[in-house]
Amino acid sequence: MITAIVLIKTSVDRIPEIAESIAAIESVTEVFSVTGTYDLVAMVRVKEHEDLADVIPGRISKIPGVLGTDTHVAFRAYSQHDLDAAFSIGLDG
Repeated sequence: MITAIVLIKTSVDRIPEIAESIAAIESVTEVFSVTGTYDLVAMVRVKEHEDLADVIPGRISKIPGVLGTDTHVAFRAYSQHDLDAAFSIGLDG
């Protein structure tokens, strides 16, 4: 699984609508509204590296109100949260 962190500049007056449109994209797992230089941060998870092109420039960048993106591809995940989620699939409790 390939994870990309996508920093997104948007039209400020449309942040909620743009965030909802991005969140509706199949490979987008989370969208956060943030402070700072960017307006939104999206977590994108795909099976193949080439799939990033379909999701980021192919879908996210084409949403009206998205002004630009800056994408960072993750090499490794060190978060215990991610590891716990992977091993708890299908378990109760």
